[in-house]
Amino acid sequence: MKRLLFLVLISICWAEYHTVNTSLEQGRIIHIQENGPHLFVEAEQTRVISHRGGNATLPCKFIRDFAAAGSGSHKIRIKWTKLTSDYLKEVDVVVAMGHHRRSYGSYQGRVYLQEANENDASLVITDITLDDYGRYKCEVIEGLEDDTAVIGLDLQGVVFPYFPRLGRYHLNFHEAQRACQDQDSIIASFDQLYDAWRSGLDWCNAGWLNDGSVQYPITKSREPCGGSNTVPGVRNYGYRDKDKSRYDVFCFTSNFKGRFYYLIHPTKLTYEEAVQACLRDGSQIAKVGQMFAAWRLLGYDRCDGGWLADGSVRYPISRPRKHCSPNEAAVRFVGFPDKKHKLYGVYCFRAQN
Repeated sequence: MKRLLFLVLISICWAEYHTVNTSLEQGRIIHIQENGPHLFVEAEQTRVISHRGGNATLPCKFIRDFAAAGSGSHKIRIKWTKLTSDYLKEVDVVVAMGHHRRSYGSYQGRVYLQEANENDASLVITDITLDDYGRYKCEVIEGLEDDTAVIGLDLQGVVFPYFPRLGRYHLNFHEAQRACQDQDSIIASFDQLYDAWRSGLDWCNAGWLNDGSVQYPITKSREPCGGSNTVPGVRNYGYRDKDKSRYDVFCFTSNFKGRFYYLIHPTKLTYEEAVQACLRDGSQIAKVGQMFAAWRLLGYDRCDGGWLADGSVRYPISRPRKHCSPNEAAVRFVGFPDKKHKLYGVYCFRAQN
């Protein structure tokens, strides 16, 4: 009888060893917990759309399935993090356990848990900024149990290509990031560029995206832009050296709080005169991103070339007409003229406090 029991135990141990090693070989470890608590986290939607200056609620709820009496003695810990573009790092947003709450970094004072009921872990973000765009992870932990859900926060806005006064293909990745920030925008994501392409954006110069890749959108196939026999799409150069490689950049901006306008002035202005004219009017010379936002989101239309903060001259056309972008609605680019030329007006921006 003892010998039989011994053989049975050996068989069971061998079976367990074989099962565990098979799972490890497949890169998976399967945990089976009988008569124990189970925790499930889910989101009613995986994408929420808002805009800069607005609010958003990222949905997340957890379900506790207690299969054994006496479970549920552990406190629930809720943690929200933002996933970065390289998916290897996470930025802490808020952590909550019991009555304790802590928010982090730029989210302090702008985020809180909705807590509509005891199973609600939804995150509310107020006064949304451009940098809030991205993917967020909701993680709920109870004792040894945990589960997660991922929700994306998208912003209404506009993607625009950008290059500096030096000309095309002069920006490494870090300079591209700063260039977008200087123009009241952020470096665009692939999803944002893809949506812009679907809306008709056609641009034949490659630009950085926020994941370190270099791409460009083509709606009309032609020889200089990947070939006339290729299908329209977003052309991809792949990931490039962020320090040494040099391209243009695609920027993204959203709604703004303030007033964008063309300053009525009796004479044409040099660049410095344009800057001072806006200051005397209680404003600042407008940035490229502010012009694109006013054009796309507010329908701003003006056929007068005007100075902008980066030293470029542009004008926004929402209603195509003769002598003013006859074929398409667009922000027309005049160039980077000599700043001493008195040939243009100026666009100003007055922020709303």
